[in-house]
Order: sequence, then structure tokens, then C-alpha cells
Amino acid sequence: MSSSFLPRRTVLQGALVAAVTAFNPVSRSWASEVQSGSIPLPTLDGQLLLDDATRTQAADDYGHIISRKPWAVLVPGSVQDIVKMVRFARANCLRIAGARGVGDDDESHSTLGQAQVAAGIVIDMSGLSRIRSIGATSAWVDAGVRWIQLLTATVPQGKSPPTLTDYLELSIGGTLSVGGIGGQAFRSGLQVDNVLELEVVTGRGELVCCSPLLNPTLFNAVRGGLGQFGIIVGARVRLVSVPPQARTFTATYTSLPAFLADQKKLDDDGRFDYVEGSVVTAADGTRTFQLEAVKYFAPASPPNNAALLAGLAFVPGSAQTADSSYLDFVNRLAPLVAFLKAQGLWGLPHPWINMFVPQACAAEFVRFVLDNTPPAEIGQDPVLLYAFRPPKITAPFVRVPEGAHAFLFALLRTANPGTPQNVAALMAKNQLFLDRLNQLGGKAYPVSQGPRTPAEWREHFGVRWLEFASLKRVFDPDNVLTPGQGIFP
Repeated sequence: MSSSFLPRRTVLQGALVAAVTAFNPVSRSWASEVQSGSIPLPTLDGQLLLDDATRTQAADDYGHIISRKPWAVLVPGSVQDIVKMVRFARANCLRIAGARGVGDDDESHSTLGQAQVAAGIVIDMSGLSRIRSIGATSAWVDAGVRWIQLLTATVPQGKSPPTLTDYLELSIGGTLSVGGIGGQAFRSGLQVDNVLELEVVTGRGELVCCSPLLNPTLFNAVRGGLGQFGIIVGARVRLVSVPPQARTFTATYTSLPAFLADQKKLDDDGRFDYVEGSVVTAADGTRTFQLEAVKYFAPASPPNNAALLAGLAFVPGSAQTADSSYLDFVNRLAPLVAFLKAQGLWGLPHPWINMFVPQACAAEFVRFVLDNTPPAEIGQDPVLLYAFRPPKITAPFVRVPEGAHAFLFALLRTANPGTPQNVAALMAKNQLFLDRLNQLGGKAYPVSQGPRTPAEWREHFGVRWLEFASLKRVFDPDNVLTPGQGIFP
């Protein structure tokens, strides 16, 4: 989300917002006064923005591939604004997309229009971005707070959420709606596994507090529920103690089986605090595999490098180390993002694909994908490949393969040139990979390309589908929320 977005709109759009007072359900248009057949808008603490520039911005996301223009953008001044607007939408057959910040910075977890809505209302959650309190073991935050905002407040106190995504400009509500995976997930599960309590506005327009003990059915539905049951407006996030320093170890592998086996070993023995891996493509097209493992430490007790690297099968002499502060490590992508924006690459289409691959077929599937991905299709874009442990994932609607281990495999491609033809070709290749993945028992991580039709979603949820559909009828019976996923058209 853009930190200047709300103030800019507040200054420029005040007169327009004040003039709009009604909605005509017949013409499906907004009116400047209550006339015959029109319905008064609820009184809001925030703003309902109708200008073309704001709606155009809300029709975009980090993927820059799908564009659905809403009729209006709500910047809530309070949680009650969301309650009122969901009730208004329900009464007038409008659709709502929530739990997003409008703008590129908050949309890396949405690359194919998942948080968009055509001819409906987008809720810009940057209007709710207050850290309410920080305690010894948890922090209460508004859903529009970005993870980097929370970390900036907690790290000086020696605290951090247990699991973090690699990119920290995402909103807390947004990632809790999809899962939130990172290099600490093997130890602590996803971000949705580390939320203790939620405030949710359901599709009925009811503000509900939920936790494992209070309204547990809603709590389990909303965590990783893709915004289908309610809009997360507040969260109590678990905090753990973290040392102030981080030592990053990198090492190169030429053997894919050895690379995968060592990651499973590190997940099981827990010698590192963070473990990720990637596929590296050299200028001549040669591919190797890079392990990235991190140990947090206090300056008085530095890590034992030899012990941490013992028994690993990386290429001899390829291991390197680098020390940094904990905050600099977890926010390590910030300089890269600044560079990409300066080069104009941030604004190109991103036909990403994120996949959860079963352990048993990981080597076979990775080879299949790489054999069908020429180096020119990747360039210098990241290709992530790292292990996590499905038993650590407690959110029932985050679908992952069965087994003690699985792998995140993500092709985070930039379409360059960003022509429709190139984007279509890369997305067709992604679909080829998804079809093979489904045959092998894997799952898409639906922040990027994945299921798009109701039939594909039924297959994705598998044995959980009937429960998912049943809870949709309970918490969002009029199908108001989050149409962008294509689950309930």
C-alpha cells in the first residue's frame, strides 16, 4: 500500500465524497441526493471514493494482468464503516472485496485479481492501520497494519512474529486471509497458525470476535479462508523473543536430490531458525541450487559455523556467511524492491505461480518444470524451492499435500516484454505445471495462478469442499464477499 495514498485522497476528494448520499439500485449508480427509488448511504466515519483515478488504481494489483474496475472504494474511518457497508451491499446486491490495501505495495499476495471486484466496492484497508497494543507474547493490530510496521515496533523490544513472508510490505489482514509462508514455517507453521484472536466482519454484516475458544468455527474458517467468510479487521498476533543478530549461510548444490534431502534434514533437526532455497540460473543457462539458512544470535554468543554446516552435502568451498541485524535480515528485500521500481520492472506483469509439492515426487516435478522452462523465461527472477512441514499447518482451508514434508516451489516471473502475448504464453505454461501438480497430489498456493472455476476449486479443497461451501452459506449467505477468486460466481 502507498503510505501517501490516504492523505492524498482525503485532500482531493472531500467535496466529492460529501456530495454522494444515495445509491440507485435500478440504475446501479450513485446519486448526489436522495431521489425517488434511491437508497440513502449510511453515515460513514471514513470516505466512499468514486473518482476515476481511485477506482482505476483499485482495479490493479501486483500481477498487472487482471483489471476489474469497482464502482467505489471505501476508505474506512472505523470498523463500523465496514459493518455498515457490508450490510448496505448485502441489502442492495452489491459485491465487496476487502482485506487489501489499494496499490502495488500491498498486492504481492494478489497477482490475478483475487482482491478486485467489478462493479462493486473495494475496501482499502489502509484506512485501518493502527497498532493497538504490544504485550509480552502478542500484539493487537488493525488489519491494515503492514508487517514491517509491526516489526519496527516490536524488534526494539526483542519480539517478532514467529513466521514472516519474505516481503514485509503486505498487510496483516491480507496475508492472514491466504496463509503467509516464509523460511520459518518449518518450525512455526504459517502466519495463520500464529494468530491468537481475530475481529471479523462477516458477510452478514456482523462484527464478531473469534479465537480457538470463542467462535472457533469462524476462526478456523477465516484463517486462510480467502476472504470468503468475513473481512478481517483486527488480529492478535503471536510474538516470540528473537536475538538481535542474524547470521546468513549460503551454499551451492549441483545435485537436486541432495539439495532437497538436506532441507528436510534441517527442517527436522532445527539447527537453523530460517531455511529457504532457490534455483539459480547462470548466464550460460546452467542451473544450480542455493541453500539459504539463518541462525539468530546474541553478539556475546555467536554461532558455531562448523557445527551448523556439519553433515550437509553442498559443493565444498561454496559456503559463505554474512552477519546483519535481525530487522535488516527480515527486511532484506527492501533495497531490491527499490531497485526494481527504479528500473521500471515493478510495474510489468507478473504471471507468478506458487505451488505446494509433495515430498515423494518433488525431484521429479521440479525437473519437469525446469526442463519446460527455458532460461530466457526466468532471467534473474527468483525461483524459490524450500521445505516445510504440513503437520505444522492448523488452518483447515489452507490446502497442502499430505506427508511429513512438502516443498514450496515458486516461479516468481516478470513478463518482459509485458505484451499480452508473452503473458498468455507464460500463463499457459503455468497451467501445464498446475495440471501435472494436481495429478501428483500437490496444491496451488492461491496467491497467484491457481484454481479459477468452481469445479477447479472443488478439486482444490477436496475433502474440505462440502465444509467450505456450507460455511459460506452460514457466514456469507448472499455471496457478498470476495468474488475475485471465482469460487462462488
